[in-house]
Amino acid sequence: MERTRVGKVSRKTKETEISVQVGLDGPAAAEISTGIGFFDHMLTAFAIHGGLDLQIKCQGDLEVDCHHSIEDTGIVLGQALGQALGDKSGILRYGESRIPMDEALGECILDISGRPFLVFQAEFTADQVGGMDTQMVEEFFRAVAFQAGLTLHLSVPYGRNDHHKVEALFKAFAHAFRKAVVRSEAGQALSTKGVL
Repeated sequence: MERTRVGKVSRKTKETEISVQVGLDGPAAAEISTGIGFFDHMLTAFAIHGGLDLQIKCQGDLEVDCHHSIEDTGIVLGQALGQALGDKSGILRYGESRIPMDEALGECILDISGRPFLVFQAEFTADQVGGMDTQMVEEFFRAVAFQAGLTLHLSVPYGRNDHHKVEALFKAFAHAFRKAVVRSEAGQALSTKGVL
């Protein structure tokens, strides 16, 4: 019986209190509560499309704005994903996905490399989608990438509806991540260095 890969992280600051538990090997399920409806919807999409068993609870200073809750959730989620990945040995490492959402296209290419980097190429016309500031989409993915040790490239080459653009990005990220964490037949680090 193969070991189930699970990460569990809690973090409390003066601005947020967040707990995340994630299982990389499913079953695909989500129990999400951040107080930001559209963000909950996106995290649920990430879990279901990524084949993850994901639980997130965030209590944040939403009376200020959504910034701290979204960025800090990205930090804690990234830490939990990194914990679940362990030494990153025995995975395919790379993943890519292109997801259409009506008129919009979201693209993700990632490397679970241990070298955090984010390239984000997407423009939004609205300030918010369902209580989530659109400028926070990039901040969320940056937090996840840097905490989980991902080289993450995300783009929306075209689209008009910001809801569709954001959702396409989250789903593309989910499918790319799902491919990258698949266990390889060799069972060792996919690197000329021997480690990731």
